[in-house]
Amino acid sequence: MIPASRPRLAVLSVVVAAMLAGLVVRIWYIQVNSASAYAAQATSERVRQVIEPPVRGPILDDLGSPVVSSHPALVISVSMPTLWKLSDGGVSVLRRLAALLRIKPRTMTREVRLCTVGVGQPCWPGSPYQPIPVAEHVPPDVALQVLEDQRLYPGVTAAIQPVTHYLQPVSANLSQVLGYLQPITASELKAEGLPVTGFSAVDLVGQAGLEQEYDRQLRGIPGVQRLAVNASGQVTGTLSTVKPRAGDFLVTSINAALQQDTITALTNAVRKSQFAGSPTSNGGAAVVMTTTGRVLAMASYPSYNPAVWTGGISQREFTRLFSTADGEPVLDRVTQGQYAPGSTWKVTSVAAAVAAGYSLNGTYSCPGGVTIGGHTYQNDGNPSLGPMSFYTALVVSCDTVFYQLAYDIYLRDRVRADDVISPHAPVQEMQKMELGWGFGRTTGIDLPEENPGSVPTREWLYYFWKDNAHKGQNWCKFGRENGSYAQQIEWQDCRYGNVWTAGQSVIASIGQGYVSVTPLQLARAYAALANGGTLYSPRIGEALISPSGKLVAAITPPVAGHLPVAKSTLAYIRHALAGVVTSGTAAGTFGGFPLGRVCVAGKTGTAKGSGTQSTSVFASFAPCDHPKFVVVVMIPNSGFGAQVSGPAVRQIWDGLFGLEGHKAALPGGVLPGLPHLNKAGQVVPPAGFAPAPAKPAKHGKQAGRP
Repeated sequence: MIPASRPRLAVLSVVVAAMLAGLVVRIWYIQVNSASAYAAQATSERVRQVIEPPVRGPILDDLGSPVVSSHPALVISVSMPTLWKLSDGGVSVLRRLAALLRIKPRTMTREVRLCTVGVGQPCWPGSPYQPIPVAEHVPPDVALQVLEDQRLYPGVTAAIQPVTHYLQPVSANLSQVLGYLQPITASELKAEGLPVTGFSAVDLVGQAGLEQEYDRQLRGIPGVQRLAVNASGQVTGTLSTVKPRAGDFLVTSINAALQQDTITALTNAVRKSQFAGSPTSNGGAAVVMTTTGRVLAMASYPSYNPAVWTGGISQREFTRLFSTADGEPVLDRVTQGQYAPGSTWKVTSVAAAVAAGYSLNGTYSCPGGVTIGGHTYQNDGNPSLGPMSFYTALVVSCDTVFYQLAYDIYLRDRVRADDVISPHAPVQEMQKMELGWGFGRTTGIDLPEENPGSVPTREWLYYFWKDNAHKGQNWCKFGRENGSYAQQIEWQDCRYGNVWTAGQSVIASIGQGYVSVTPLQLARAYAALANGGTLYSPRIGEALISPSGKLVAAITPPVAGHLPVAKSTLAYIRHALAGVVTSGTAAGTFGGFPLGRVCVAGKTGTAKGSGTQSTSVFASFAPCDHPKFVVVVMIPNSGFGAQVSGPAVRQIWDGLFGLEGHKAALPGGVLPGLPHLNKAGQVVPPAGFAPAPAKPAKHGKQAGRP
């Protein structure tokens, strides 16, 4: 330890020299008799408490390569409570500091203002009592000048603090999944029972994604040193020391190479649809997971560089992230996007029909159209294909087979309950099956934000009507019996919106109408179909490893339920989906694909919307006989499933197995074991695997890992 009597210059010089020599400084010496912001408030007149920040754990991919890491850098911070006590409110100090750092005074003022109502970005969202970082990667001579002349820079400190590295391109490809760090608020400090450390980069918490979900494990625990001081403030001894505990390493199941292939395929598909005349197509989602619930890649388009959050995001950047005109890049469409699944939904309708007594060996008619309740529902393209089995109905995706099945089941399904006057109305038979496949509720993935989608049960319809008849869309206020077409629909919905109709049942059977799913829900359901009926709660995290190399926790996708479907029915459906790719609606999409090497089964989906292009959907699994992986792509407002999402799915399969000139992300479909830490604390990739080379890291103005 450096003696307390040594001048501050010598203390900082040692620290800076260590940093310049490439050492990571983990123990921070604090002179409590100075004006430094390192010292916390006194616990008594003769005792001072010093907080030592912990190292926040890194986030790694499946091979142990860092996705988010960090390094120490000199950071200049400002304590606003100190400046507020000055005669001019600290204006002159901020101007002087701006000149020293060679930034505009206006920029400095905006960096330190608090985020309150009406204040745009950038602003400080944390506690006003925390030091506010205004510059990082500061040259040592600038830091020394600040510390040595506190008369000119009262309330300004220089300290070595953590600065985040975002490894590219994987971090930008995973931005919504990773989340971001932001200064902890006063309410969060109280709720978590945490001390204000005085280190702005340590007083950060995860506010979204994995950073939020695993914040407690990644954050670590600050150390505390209690020092005895005399009346003049000089340190006379150390009373107790509790060293900081570094945060755990979070190993994910994300494969960086497969993630790159997935975002590339998705991006190409969205842009292709735009060039083909779908200007409203501005987003999409793709997910790759094992049939046991392990997420290997998760892509949402558009994406963004998560470094924009560090050190205070600008108003322009903030607006772009949340702007629908820019595609709302902050939205994780895999877990939060809710889209009609189209014909990929028909697997649940076959299961519902069999449960209702229809035979897998039966024959069902496929006319060009059927009239139900005075309305004619057409087969897509209006072909009349004659009698067929369920197998063929799935392979060629005949809508009218499912219309007739849905109507027949509807007529026998407690029709008196269809005038829904209570949320306790019984669930319809087809919707009961859909709920059994995990739809209409969240999957429980290890991310903090997820939408449930919608299965239009009678209960759901009741609340939907209650929420919109007199509130929300306010049908009863704006509806007119003899008004415009839209007003007439609202008038009808006001009076009869709580009635479950034959038409709604028919449309729901092909994954349209009120039906919506997230891409992750669809992937989970197809994983259950592929694995024989087990629904898993997906997981991105794979393990937590302590800095000493001990396995703290193995993270395994828990079983969330089982499909209410016989294994023989599931096998029948899987066989039909293999036929979709070889001779059905996806045969053109997979023409020339080496199915002899990797047999892919799947289902196309094209969900038509009012006044927009169709949502393109493709759900698939492989290999056909012993499925290990599932790939799902959903792109709203883009076109047909076989023409937009289908080619993207094919490209992802190419990347996973190394087909058609692609390099295999997982050669032979073999998953890696866990990486581990050696005695030097370095991450070692799993045996037989080498980490993919990463591009240089990018970092922001300030962040939270040493």
